[in-house]
Amino acid sequence: MGLGRGALVEVTVGDAPQGWSAIGFTVDGDGACRVGGVRIRLVGTGGRRGLLGWTLAGGPIDGRDTGDVCDVDGLPTILVTTAADATAADASAADATTAGGPGRGEPDPTAHPNGASALDHLVVVTPDLDRTTAALAALGLDARRTREAGRGRLQRFFRLGEVILEVVGPVEPSGDGPATFWGLAFTVADIDATAAHLGDRAGPPRPAVQPGRRITTLRKGDATGGVSVPVAFMSPYDRARPGGAPGQRL
Repeated sequence: MGLGRGALVEVTVGDAPQGWSAIGFTVDGDGACRVGGVRIRLVGTGGRRGLLGWTLAGGPIDGRDTGDVCDVDGLPTILVTTAADATAADASAADATTAGGPGRGEPDPTAHPNGASALDHLVVVTPDLDRTTAALAALGLDARRTREAGRGRLQRFFRLGEVILEVVGPVEPSGDGPATFWGLAFTVADIDATAAHLGDRAGPPRPAVQPGRRITTLRKGDATGGVSVPVAFMSPYDRARPGGAPGQRL
């Protein structure tokens, strides 16, 4: 099945692969890991750190060429066709197999010791929530829900295929600066096992905002010193709870 418009295909991170390996991600020889349908490309520490950009499915929009880097309210964005998405998302797994990957004594590049099975959501912060919402709408991404986050802030949610985009901003615009990428949250099968794997690199699991879920957060300045992105791990949705199935989240 092809990916729909706006599905998140890849994120680029200014970290070295070793830092992500140290917190339990399997990284392939190209410096990337696959979590669910998303490829995380680790480009090293020689330049900027943190989340540097994303790649979205959907092809050219508003006359912009497929594959070009465009600015979406300050967010460096690459738009690719659905066919290109499938190729990019499968590249690391294919390369690992060619080099003697799964089935030849090498680890499965999609199986992670920390238990991560999917990218649950990606967080963006903005000084002007409505402006960023309009920029995302120009890509065909419609806001699904808005909730109060306290301290004069709102959270607005969008769908990027299997991933939720959470945009956080003030109730009233606070400036004309750009939107910026902030952090990632991953779904894991067993939050207690993940916390045990991370040890003192993360706090103990606690109740998440979503009813029935628990979350643990990688400590800032963790012992590896190699992860510049705020990272959280979350238990799965409880399908037995009303509204708990993934399709009912937004």
